Amino acid sequence: MLRTDDQIRKLAAAAGILLMAAAEALAQDKAARNGRRIVVSIPDRKLAVIDAGNVVKVFPTAVGAPRTPSPKGSFTLIQRVVDPTWYSKGRIVPPGKSNPLGTRWLGLSIKGYGIHGTNVPSSIGRNASHGCIRMRNRDVEELFEMVTVGDTVELYGDRNAETERLFGPAEPAIQVAAAGASVAPRSGGARAAAATTAPAMTAFTAITTSTTIKPAAQAELSGEGQ
Repeated sequence: MLRTDDQIRKLAAAAGILLMAAAEALAQDKAARNGRRIVVSIPDRKLAVIDAGNVVKVFPTAVGAPRTPSPKGSFTLIQRVVDPTWYSKGRIVPPGKSNPLGTRWLGLSIKGYGIHGTNVPSSIGRNASHGCIRMRNRDVEELFEMVTVGDTVELYGDRNAETERLFGPAEPAIQVAAAGASVAPRSGGARAAAATTAPAMTAFTAITTSTTIKPAAQAELSGEGQ
């Protein structure tokens, strides 16, 4: 009798794992069928969520500074992390207000880069990051619930017909927030104060899972993309 009960428990656990894997696969398949995409215009410093050809929402972002530009191309969303921990050169920053990654991490299929929150919200709208796409924490938390692993992420380095349709005509160049760099004047000639930037980082350690990671299973995140 005990052996039978043990076998039933093992079968139930195995069935649960299979159901979770099937649910994840269905979510990815649904995203592919619906054509859900995240489109980022680096010149516009904006991100749009596109679902079945329709614009769901547009968010402001910060993108890579001139010395640490954001990558360009088509990538895949491979990681979703709640309250990430940041690791850099022996320094560990746990989740909280001081964490450069903010409250969410969405990792891309290009190593070391992702979409994440920030502890420097004043950098949003600027060329300020070390390559990643930064968002205000409240915005990245909203985006986090809109997307799933397997979604396409397109980063455009130049404006084109689609980015103009999504984000409108080009705006006047705004200040660059980079460590040690001077800032360009706003339209009207007033000089803008340089934004505070977070510490430089080295390459991210990849997370070896394709599902959402809760705080109890923190990922070791360190990287240039911040």
